[in-house]
Amino acid sequence: MQAYIEVPNQMITASNGVRYAYRTSGIQEAVPLVLLTHLSANLDNWDPRLIDALAKERYVITFDNQGVGLSSGRVPITIEQMARDVLPLLDALGYDKVDILSLSMGGMVAQELIKIAPQRVRKLILSGTGPRGGVGIRAVTRISNIDLVKSLVTFKDVKTYLFFTSSTASQQKARLFLEQIHLRKKNRDKNITIPAYVHQLKAIHTWGKQSSEALDFITQPTLVVNGDQDRMVPTENSYVLAKKIQDSDLIIYPDAGHASIFQEPTLFAKQALAFLA
Repeated sequence: MQAYIEVPNQMITASNGVRYAYRTSGIQEAVPLVLLTHLSANLDNWDPRLIDALAKERYVITFDNQGVGLSSGRVPITIEQMARDVLPLLDALGYDKVDILSLSMGGMVAQELIKIAPQRVRKLILSGTGPRGGVGIRAVTRISNIDLVKSLVTFKDVKTYLFFTSSTASQQKARLFLEQIHLRKKNRDKNITIPAYVHQLKAIHTWGKQSSEALDFITQPTLVVNGDQDRMVPTENSYVLAKKIQDSDLIIYPDAGHASIFQEPTLFAKQALAFLA
Protein backbone atom coordinates (compact mmCIF):
# COMPACT_ATOMS: atom_id res chain seq x y z
CA MET A 1 0.00 0.00 0.00
CA GLN A 2 1.32 3.42 -0.95
CA ALA A 3 1.95 5.74 2.00
CA TYR A 4 -0.12 8.92 2.24
CA ILE A 5 2.96 11.10 1.85
CA GLU A 6 3.53 9.46 -1.54
CA VAL A 7 0.04 9.17 -3.05
CA PRO A 8 -0.48 11.48 -6.03
CA ASN A 9 -2.69 14.53 -6.12
CA GLN A 10 -5.70 13.89 -8.34
CA MET A 11 -8.13 16.33 -9.93
CA ILE A 12 -11.78 15.92 -10.89
CA THR A 13 -14.33 18.42 -12.19
CA ALA A 14 -17.78 18.20 -10.60
CA SER A 15 -21.21 19.32 -11.81
CA ASN A 16 -20.90 22.60 -9.88
CA GLY A 17 -17.94 23.52 -12.09
CA VAL A 18 -15.40 23.16 -9.29
CA ARG A 19 -12.20 21.30 -10.04
CA TYR A 20 -11.50 19.41 -6.81
CA ALA A 21 -8.08 18.24 -5.66
CA TYR A 22 -8.13 14.93 -3.80
CA ARG A 23 -6.05 11.95 -2.72
CA THR A 24 -7.01 8.32 -2.20
CA SER A 25 -5.44 5.63 -0.02
CA GLY A 26 -6.24 2.05 0.86
CA ILE A 27 -8.55 -0.77 -0.16
CA GLN A 28 -10.75 0.32 -3.03
CA GLU A 29 -13.36 -2.40 -2.44
CA ALA A 30 -14.24 -0.99 0.99
CA VAL A 31 -16.96 1.61 1.64
CA PRO A 32 -15.29 4.97 0.98
CA LEU A 33 -14.31 6.95 4.07
CA VAL A 34 -14.45 10.63 3.15
CA LEU A 35 -12.61 13.06 5.40
CA LEU A 36 -13.95 16.57 6.04
CA THR A 37 -11.21 18.82 7.29
CA HIS A 38 -10.65 21.68 9.72
CA LEU A 39 -10.29 25.44 9.41
CA SER A 40 -7.53 26.54 6.98
CA ALA A 41 -6.51 22.95 6.18
CA ASN A 42 -5.36 21.47 2.91
CA LEU A 43 -4.47 17.90 1.89
CA ASP A 44 -1.13 18.05 3.70
CA ASN A 45 -2.68 18.84 7.08
CA TRP A 46 -3.96 15.31 7.67
CA ASP A 47 -1.60 13.28 9.86
CA PRO A 48 -0.14 10.61 7.54
CA ARG A 49 0.09 8.18 10.46
CA LEU A 50 -3.69 8.35 10.84
CA ILE A 51 -4.42 8.08 7.12
CA ASP A 52 -2.09 5.10 6.68
CA ALA A 53 -3.62 3.31 9.68
CA LEU A 54 -7.17 3.84 8.41
CA ALA A 55 -6.18 2.84 4.88
CA LYS A 56 -5.18 -0.64 6.02
CA GLU A 57 -8.88 -1.47 6.15
CA ARG A 58 -10.68 1.37 4.37
CA TYR A 59 -10.64 3.37 1.15
CA VAL A 60 -9.76 6.85 2.43
CA ILE A 61 -10.51 9.99 0.43
CA THR A 62 -9.15 13.40 1.42
CA PHE A 63 -9.94 16.52 -0.59
CA ASP A 64 -9.52 20.27 -0.72
CA ASN A 65 -12.71 22.23 -0.14
CA GLN A 66 -13.82 24.61 -2.86
CA GLY A 67 -11.44 27.58 -3.03
CA VAL A 68 -8.79 25.93 -0.86
CA GLY A 69 -5.39 24.55 -1.85
CA LEU A 70 -5.40 23.11 -5.35
CA SER A 71 -9.20 23.14 -5.71
CA SER A 72 -10.76 25.85 -7.84
CA GLY A 73 -13.64 28.12 -6.92
CA ARG A 74 -14.37 30.45 -4.04
CA VAL A 75 -14.75 29.50 -0.38
CA PRO A 76 -18.41 29.79 0.72
CA ILE A 77 -19.27 31.97 3.70
CA THR A 78 -21.77 29.50 5.17
CA ILE A 79 -21.35 26.01 6.56
CA GLU A 80 -24.47 24.92 4.68
CA GLN A 81 -22.96 25.83 1.31
CA MET A 82 -19.75 24.01 2.22
CA ALA A 83 -21.90 20.93 2.83
CA ARG A 84 -23.67 21.35 -0.50
CA ASP A 85 -20.25 21.48 -2.17
CA VAL A 86 -19.50 17.94 -0.96
CA LEU A 87 -22.36 16.38 -2.93
CA PRO A 88 -21.11 17.20 -6.46
CA LEU A 89 -17.73 15.75 -5.51
CA LEU A 90 -19.31 12.49 -4.33
CA ASP A 91 -21.33 12.38 -7.55
CA ALA A 92 -18.24 12.97 -9.68
CA LEU A 93 -16.39 10.19 -7.86
CA GLY A 94 -19.37 7.88 -8.32
CA TYR A 95 -20.29 7.24 -4.68
CA ASP A 96 -23.92 7.05 -3.58
CA LYS A 97 -23.14 6.36 0.08
CA VAL A 98 -20.01 6.95 2.16
CA ASP A 99 -18.77 7.04 5.72
CA ILE A 100 -17.64 10.42 7.04
CA LEU A 101 -14.74 11.28 9.35
CA SER A 102 -14.85 14.98 10.21
CA LEU A 103 -12.69 17.31 12.25
CA SER A 104 -13.64 20.71 13.68
CA MET A 105 -15.19 22.81 10.89
CA GLY A 106 -15.55 19.56 8.96
CA GLY A 107 -17.85 18.28 11.70
CA MET A 108 -20.12 21.26 11.23
CA VAL A 109 -20.15 20.58 7.50
CA ALA A 110 -20.94 16.92 8.19
CA GLN A 111 -24.01 17.81 10.25
CA GLU A 112 -25.35 20.02 7.47
CA LEU A 113 -24.54 17.35 4.88
CA ILE A 114 -26.69 14.82 6.71
CA LYS A 115 -29.51 17.33 7.03
CA ILE A 116 -29.40 17.98 3.27
CA ALA A 117 -28.77 14.42 2.04
CA PRO A 118 -29.06 11.86 4.85
CA GLN A 119 -29.17 8.96 2.40
CA ARG A 120 -25.57 9.66 1.35
CA VAL A 121 -23.98 8.90 4.74
CA ARG A 122 -23.77 5.44 6.34
CA LYS A 123 -21.75 6.17 9.51
CA LEU A 124 -20.40 9.39 10.98
CA ILE A 125 -17.41 10.40 13.12
CA LEU A 126 -17.47 13.88 14.65
CA SER A 127 -14.14 14.99 16.12
CA GLY A 128 -13.33 18.26 17.86
CA THR A 129 -16.57 19.88 16.78
CA GLY A 130 -19.90 21.08 18.05
CA PRO A 131 -23.54 21.67 17.16
CA ARG A 132 -24.98 24.78 15.57
CA GLY A 133 -24.98 27.52 18.22
CA GLY A 134 -22.61 25.50 20.40
CA VAL A 135 -20.73 26.85 23.41
CA GLY A 136 -17.76 29.04 22.47
CA ILE A 137 -17.92 28.41 18.71
CA ARG A 138 -18.37 32.08 17.90
CA ALA A 139 -15.04 32.71 19.72
CA VAL A 140 -12.99 30.61 17.27
CA THR A 141 -11.75 33.74 15.47
CA ARG A 142 -10.61 35.39 18.70
CA ILE A 143 -8.82 32.28 19.97
CA SER A 144 -7.21 31.67 16.59
CA ASN A 145 -5.91 35.24 16.45
CA ILE A 146 -4.55 35.11 20.00
CA ASP A 147 -2.66 31.90 19.30
CA LEU A 148 -1.47 33.20 15.93
CA VAL A 149 0.19 36.16 17.66
CA LYS A 150 1.66 33.80 20.24
CA SER A 151 3.08 31.60 17.48
CA LEU A 152 4.71 34.59 15.78
CA VAL A 153 6.37 35.61 19.04
CA THR A 154 7.60 32.10 19.88
CA PHE A 155 8.41 31.06 16.28
CA LYS A 156 6.25 27.96 16.68
CA ASP A 157 3.50 26.63 14.44
CA VAL A 158 0.12 27.95 15.61
CA LYS A 159 -1.21 24.38 15.71
CA THR A 160 1.11 23.79 18.67
CA TYR A 161 -1.23 25.96 20.72
CA LEU A 162 -4.57 25.49 18.99
CA PHE A 163 -4.49 21.70 18.70
CA PHE A 164 -2.65 20.46 21.80
CA THR A 165 -2.57 21.11 25.54
CA SER A 166 0.28 22.86 27.33
CA SER A 167 1.50 19.72 29.13
CA THR A 168 4.95 18.35 28.36
CA ALA A 169 3.50 15.09 27.04
CA SER A 170 1.03 16.82 24.73
CA GLN A 171 3.66 19.23 23.42
CA GLN A 172 5.94 16.31 22.60
CA LYS A 173 3.12 14.81 20.55
CA ALA A 174 2.57 18.19 18.91
CA ARG A 175 6.16 18.14 17.67
CA LEU A 176 5.69 14.62 16.31
CA PHE A 177 2.53 15.65 14.51
CA LEU A 178 4.19 18.69 12.94
CA GLU A 179 7.08 16.53 11.77
CA GLN A 180 4.64 14.12 10.18
CA ILE A 181 2.70 16.69 8.17
CA HIS A 182 5.95 18.01 6.69
CA LEU A 183 7.30 14.62 5.58
CA ARG A 184 5.85 14.97 2.10
CA LYS A 185 8.44 16.76 -0.02
CA LYS A 186 7.10 16.46 -3.58
CA ASN A 187 3.79 17.66 -4.98
CA ARG A 188 2.68 19.37 -1.79
CA ASP A 189 -0.61 21.20 -1.67
CA LYS A 190 -0.97 24.99 -1.77
CA ASN A 191 -1.58 26.85 1.48
CA ILE A 192 -4.93 28.50 2.00
CA THR A 193 -5.11 32.16 0.99
CA ILE A 194 -5.98 34.87 3.49
CA PRO A 195 -9.34 35.71 1.81
CA ALA A 196 -10.29 32.02 1.82
CA TYR A 197 -9.32 31.74 5.50
CA VAL A 198 -11.43 34.79 6.34
CA HIS A 199 -14.44 33.27 4.56
CA GLN A 200 -14.09 30.10 6.63
CA LEU A 201 -13.87 32.10 9.86
CA LYS A 202 -17.05 33.97 8.90
CA ALA A 203 -18.84 30.70 8.22
CA ILE A 204 -17.83 29.27 11.60
CA HIS A 205 -18.73 32.49 13.42
CA THR A 206 -22.18 32.53 11.82
CA TRP A 207 -22.67 28.85 12.71
CA GLY A 208 -21.80 29.66 16.32
CA LYS A 209 -24.31 32.53 16.51
CA GLN A 210 -27.25 30.56 15.14
CA SER A 211 -29.92 28.90 17.26
CA SER A 212 -29.29 25.38 18.47
CA GLU A 213 -31.24 22.47 17.03
CA ALA A 214 -32.39 19.03 18.16
CA LEU A 215 -30.10 16.97 15.86
CA ASP A 216 -32.79 14.30 15.64
CA PHE A 217 -32.17 14.32 11.88
CA ILE A 218 -28.89 12.47 12.53
CA THR A 219 -30.00 8.84 12.70
CA GLN A 220 -26.72 7.35 11.48
CA PRO A 221 -24.49 5.52 13.97
CA THR A 222 -22.19 8.29 15.20
CA LEU A 223 -18.90 8.37 17.08
CA VAL A 224 -18.13 11.64 18.88
CA VAL A 225 -14.47 12.21 19.75
CA ASN A 226 -12.53 14.98 21.46
CA GLY A 227 -9.80 15.82 23.92
CA ASP A 228 -10.70 16.84 27.44
CA GLN A 229 -9.15 20.30 26.92
CA ASP A 230 -10.38 21.55 23.55
CA ARG A 231 -9.94 25.34 23.51
CA MET A 232 -11.15 25.99 19.96
CA VAL A 233 -14.47 24.15 20.14
CA PRO A 234 -14.91 23.57 23.88
CA THR A 235 -15.16 19.93 24.90
CA GLU A 236 -18.58 20.59 26.42
CA ASN A 237 -19.92 20.57 22.86
CA SER A 238 -18.90 16.95 22.38
CA TYR A 239 -21.03 15.93 25.35
CA VAL A 240 -23.94 17.88 23.87
CA LEU A 241 -23.54 16.13 20.53
CA ALA A 242 -23.45 12.71 22.16
CA LYS A 243 -26.57 13.53 24.17
CA LYS A 244 -28.54 14.91 21.22
CA ILE A 245 -27.61 12.22 18.69
CA GLN A 246 -29.56 9.12 19.62
CA ASP A 247 -27.30 6.40 18.19
CA SER A 248 -23.96 7.76 19.37
CA ASP A 249 -20.86 6.82 21.35
CA LEU A 250 -18.46 9.26 23.01
CA ILE A 251 -14.68 9.07 23.43
CA ILE A 252 -12.82 11.77 25.39
CA TYR A 253 -9.03 11.52 25.43
CA PRO A 254 -7.24 12.75 28.60
CA ASP A 255 -4.67 15.56 28.38
CA ALA A 256 -5.65 16.22 24.77
CA GLY A 257 -6.89 19.25 22.90
CA HIS A 258 -8.74 20.13 19.72
CA ALA A 259 -6.83 17.68 17.51
CA SER A 260 -6.99 14.67 19.80
CA ILE A 261 -7.11 12.37 16.76
CA PHE A 262 -3.66 13.67 15.77
CA GLN A 263 -2.35 13.39 19.32
CA GLU A 264 -3.45 9.75 19.55
CA PRO A 265 -3.50 8.63 15.88
CA THR A 266 -2.84 4.94 16.48
CA LEU A 267 -5.41 4.53 19.24
CA PHE A 268 -8.00 6.61 17.43
CA ALA A 269 -7.53 4.69 14.17
CA LYS A 270 -8.11 1.41 16.00
CA GLN A 271 -11.27 2.73 17.66
CA ALA A 272 -12.52 4.36 14.45
CA LEU A 273 -12.05 1.20 12.39
CA ALA A 274 -13.89 -0.85 15.01
CA PHE A 275 -16.77 1.64 14.92
CA LEU A 276 -16.88 1.74 11.13
CA ALA A 277 -16.79 -2.04 10.69
